Amino acid sequence: MLTAQQWIDALGLEPHVEGGYFRRTFQADHRPPVRTPRGERLLLTSIHYLLTEESPIGYWHLNRSDILHFHHSGAPLTYHLIHRDGRAESVLLGQDPHQGQALTLAVPGGVWKATSLDGGDHALISEAVAPGFDYADMTLGDPDDLTARFPRHAALIRRYCRPDAARGADGSRRRQSADGSRTAGPPASGERDE
Repeated sequence: MLTAQQWIDALGLEPHVEGGYFRRTFQADHRPPVRTPRGERLLLTSIHYLLTEESPIGYWHLNRSDILHFHHSGAPLTYHLIHRDGRAESVLLGQDPHQGQALTLAVPGGVWKATSLDGGDHALISEAVAPGFDYADMTLGDPDDLTARFPRHAALIRRYCRPDAARGADGSRRRQSADGSRTAGPPASGERDE
């Protein structure tokens, strides 16, 4: 079995803002774009995504598109989901159905998601996103905002939020935008998806 670094090198993966490594593998630019409330998007995109022992967490984030996740190699991943109604769910994505692992996981748009590699050197998956992924359609989780909205899941939320997504020293809210920059203040109009 290949190591995490061998996968990174072989697939040309780069660090992802939500944690782990990725590379876009397909975009349906040969088809007409899809209209969404946030603008035109590609019909479909896909990526390879890798979590490693050194980068074992895909931090809380919300996508507005539907995403299919496919496990390819390595250890299983735990997907932590918080649905719009506040219900939390954990799903194990991996290669062994006898151990309760799913080969494929569908996560509808509007569901908060975090991922953890709980053992092993790596886990390699692919994701297919429809309508196609755009950073403008992803919101990284702020621990204070998420725990206020879902207080009964506070421990789970804080465990998988980006360390730099918390409030600043002056108490002002710091948001981590999808491009990695930090901004203060409330979300931009339309940023929340509820």
